[in-house]
Order: sequence, then C-alpha cells, then structure tokens
Amino acid sequence: MTSEEVIRSFENVIIQIATPHGTGTGFYVKDHHVIVTNRHVIEGSKEVVISGQKFPKTVSEVYFSDAVHDLAFIRVPDGIEMPHVRVSENASLRSGDTIIAIGHPYGLKYTATQGIVSKAERLFNNINYVQVDAAINPGNSGGPLINSLGEIVGVNTFIISNGDNLGFALPSSHLRDTLNKYAANFGKSAIRCNSCSTIITKETLEDGYCHNCGSKIEEKEFDPIPYEPRGVSKTIENIITKLGKDVRITRVGPNAWDIEEGSALIKVSYNTSTRFVIGDAHLCKLPKANIAAVYEFLLRENYDLEGIIFSINNQNIVLSLLVYEDDINIDSGMSLFKNLFTKADYYDNVLIEQYACQALNKE
Repeated sequence: MTSEEVIRSFENVIIQIATPHGTGTGFYVKDHHVIVTNRHVIEGSKEVVISGQKFPKTVSEVYFSDAVHDLAFIRVPDGIEMPHVRVSENASLRSGDTIIAIGHPYGLKYTATQGIVSKAERLFNNINYVQVDAAINPGNSGGPLINSLGEIVGVNTFIISNGDNLGFALPSSHLRDTLNKYAANFGKSAIRCNSCSTIITKETLEDGYCHNCGSKIEEKEFDPIPYEPRGVSKTIENIITKLGKDVRITRVGPNAWDIEEGSALIKVSYNTSTRFVIGDAHLCKLPKANIAAVYEFLLRENYDLEGIIFSINNQNIVLSLLVYEDDINIDSGMSLFKNLFTKADYYDNVLIEQYACQALNKE
C-alpha cells in the first residue's frame, strides 16, 4: 500500500478523545468492538467524550484501564459502524522500517506523520517499546503506529521531552494479548493489577484486594472521583448548562470549551494568568471577491454592537466577547453568552448567504 492509501484507510477508525483534563487519540478495533487508547489519556475519568468521522461528539464509558502497559479500552456507542483494520499478530519490526503515526496532536484533527523505526526494541519499565522518529506530539497519545502494509504494529504512547523526534510505541503483541484477555470480561469495568498483571473486575475483587496476588486495589481505579470545576470555570460551566448545552460534550480541557450554535463554532476559554474569560465565535472565511463590502458591513455592525466585536483573524471572521473574571456571574454570563451565541449563528448565515463568505470547516 502507498502511504496515501494507508492514511486514507484509517480515516474512519481514528477517534478523538476529550476529558476535562485534555485531549488524546484512540482507534477502533472491530474484532473486539472497543476503542483503544492510552491509560494516561483517560486517567481519572469514568466517562470520556469521543468523536470520529462516522459520528459526532458523544459521551462514552471507559471499560478497561491498564497501568502496566498504559492501555485503556472505551465502549463503542450503539448504532455506529466503523471499518476493520488489522492489528498485526507478529510485527517483526526492524530498524529502518517505514511507519506512520496518526493522531490528533494539539487538537488538530487527523494528522499523519511518516518516519522509520529507529530501534525495534527499547527497554523501559521492563517493556520493549518501538522507538520511532515520526513526530509524536501531545494529543497523539493513544493513536496507532502503522506499517507499510496498513497493519497496526503499535500504540503511540510517549515521547522524551526536549528530544528530537524520540517517540515510543507499545508493540502490537502487548495490545493483542490485552484485548484477548479482556474479551472474557467484555462490557465489564476492569483493570489490570499492577503487581501480578491479572485482569480484575469489581466482581472478582476480594474485599478491595486482587483475588490472585492479594495486592490492595484503590477504589478510584474502578470509580474515579468525578470531575468538579472550581471558581470561574465552575461559573462558566453553570452558564453553559443553563443555556441548554451538555457541558461534558463542550469540554476540551479544564479551562476551555467548544460550543456549536447553529452553523457557528464558539470557543470559550478562561485565561488564569490575565483573569479574562474569552468567547470567540469563529464564523466563516472572507469571500474570494467583493471583500470591501464585507469590511464595510463588519465596521458598520461593530458601531452598533454592545459587548461583542468583530475582528479578522487571517481569513477568518470572528465575533468576540471579553469579560474580566470579577465581572462575570451566572446572571450576567447568561445574558452575555446568550447574546454571543444568538448573534454568532445569525451573522454566520448573513455573511454566507448575502456576502458569499466561505463556510468554516469546523475540523
């Protein structure tokens, strides 16, 4: 297969994963009907938000957590069909082999990087990882490492900070073994014991201890403490909820939220350094012709608007709100953000329909 064919064949199985703490990548394994990712991507969460080419953002539960191999499995939502990709049974990787890493680095959807195997076996914590020179960045964690045949040969797991393209993937042999062992407990909440590597479910726990080796199992391994925002972030989440949005779906970090309102995408963030709450409604792109008319319209609207303002970011038209943290509460925030949401959807339609602006690709 060519690199282009390999990348295209994975488009519909790569999953973006978001928690209150950040984002990562996963991929669908049809044979076992689970989404695979790294444990550190979902750590501390019983539920995560997932999205893919075949389905919009939705909340799904974490089935399995494995601290030994840094693996996790997530439930596949009902009614979603995704294609089959093959997890290699015997990767037999050698230094110099061509590989491709796919993921969502820094929240950028579906990014593929190509490189080679730098060293087929690099020992860390008693596990031989595959060392690669393909660029693996934050957000790539949990994505597949793929060979030239289009087979998954590893799970992209970690990098060495300040290193020059020093990425490491868990070999597919460990993934296949874990998938097969979890299969006997499919659908149940399970973890791998750190001491003896036995798969444990709530049913097999013995008074809080591993039934095989007797090691103490922390309650949070099965029931993580639910995320609870604080301070200004809590106020923002209360506002989002009162405006009729599922705040779990909107979270893209502890102080950031992406909200869709009609055809507009609103990015809300709280900057803890400047202490400002920012709402940027990304509307559409400038047209290829008659730009002067658009500028005239935006300037005229800015003269009459209160509390929000138009700006141009490169070619993108943005409608923004800026509020100091001391000036926002639930009542004032409801009014301010409702106005932003309503005007964003309205202006997006006007600019596209009347001024031939280009619709924004939300990805």
